[in-house]
Amino acid sequence: MNYIRWFDTVGTHDVGLVGGKNASLGQMIQDLSGKGIRIPFGFAITAQAYWHLLQSNNLVPRIEELVKELPSDHSMEVVQKVGSSIRQLIEHAELPSDLADEIINSYQELSKKYGVKELDVAVRSSATAEDLPTASFAGQQESYLNVSGAQQLLEHCRKCFASLFTDRAIVYRIEQGFDHMRVALSIGVQKMVRADLGVSGVAFSLEPESGFRDVVTINAAYGLGESIVQGRVIPDEFIVFKTTMNSCKPIVKKYCGDKALKIIYAHNHQMTQEVAVDNVQQQQFSLTDDEIMNIAQSVVAIEQYYSDVAGRWVAMDVEWAKDGNDGQIYVVQARPETVHARHVAHELTVYKIDAQPQSLKVLITGRSIGQKIASGKARVIKNIQDIKALQPGEILITDMTDPDWLPAMKMASGIITIKAAVHAMLQL
Repeated sequence: MNYIRWFDTVGTHDVGLVGGKNASLGQMIQDLSGKGIRIPFGFAITAQAYWHLLQSNNLVPRIEELVKELPSDHSMEVVQKVGSSIRQLIEHAELPSDLADEIINSYQELSKKYGVKELDVAVRSSATAEDLPTASFAGQQESYLNVSGAQQLLEHCRKCFASLFTDRAIVYRIEQGFDHMRVALSIGVQKMVRADLGVSGVAFSLEPESGFRDVVTINAAYGLGESIVQGRVIPDEFIVFKTTMNSCKPIVKKYCGDKALKIIYAHNHQMTQEVAVDNVQQQQFSLTDDEIMNIAQSVVAIEQYYSDVAGRWVAMDVEWAKDGNDGQIYVVQARPETVHARHVAHELTVYKIDAQPQSLKVLITGRSIGQKIASGKARVIKNIQDIKALQPGEILITDMTDPDWLPAMKMASGIITIKAAVHAMLQL
């Protein structure tokens, strides 16, 4: 096959071919599966397939002309217009027959491997410039869950290719200095873990706020992981102390989040849907102590592996899921953590407010995220369509954010995403 690579045939040296996400999955399947880390199997549709799609539909010159219109700053109106035009071109392009045949044949083989006629799969983007030491393309493109059947798979492959030109991806490449026409997209087609019947989340091999290295931080919520990625819920949080993991269960913190909704399968064209979580489940922890330790041990093993390969400490950002059918914990992807990788470990920066506390009137209080102090004009934006109204340096105030808000978040000097805060500000 010219455009398909099974996960167990690719590794970290194949980023240019299958992108960072797929390359990482392949490497872990080869080297960590024997250590008890469960990773759902699948295949990568290579970056060559992306170029084949564009060239067979004569889209390269048309996209190049549109890209020339992009601004060098955060002019969101132009970005939205250009991004929409390019996505439409790709989504409505015809998949070359040889590429479509390879995708369908591979999907049928994957379904057969798991003993079903039409396997439900995740269709995940994997950019060829992903997860560099100073930049992470995670969350810039789209992923699709509970895709089932050959035709639905082909449709969402086109959508996935088109998502290389989401507004947030375009802005990020402008900021990082990447040439839009030199970054391609690979697609990962991976067996779904039935977390819609269980639990899912993310885990870091450090404390993500401070960068403290000696703990594993786990976020968990019911249902598919998009509820956490999109900021739809306040997840449970568990912190495990690494140093004594081999002798006891050093769970040093357990925080019960609201977990008010979950994303589950929807057996229609939407594929997934949000449903409410009952009050009893909301007030319970989503993971047992044994499951917390299982995840923590997997994260430490992954961190150790990547650190050994790199010859230096590499903190990891891991996505995991608990299958509601078999009760097992699976790692669905892992990437190097990039925020603290850019920090100088022996430096401490302190921020303070110059004004005297007694001269300030407190309007709103809440839970702070991050380690800086910001000031600016408040700008209330209720939906993503209006983000072009935000001016650089303003404080963004909205109900909640998801990856689509990243262009606005880059311009804002601060962000408030608590509903009570929005309502309070509207009363001022």
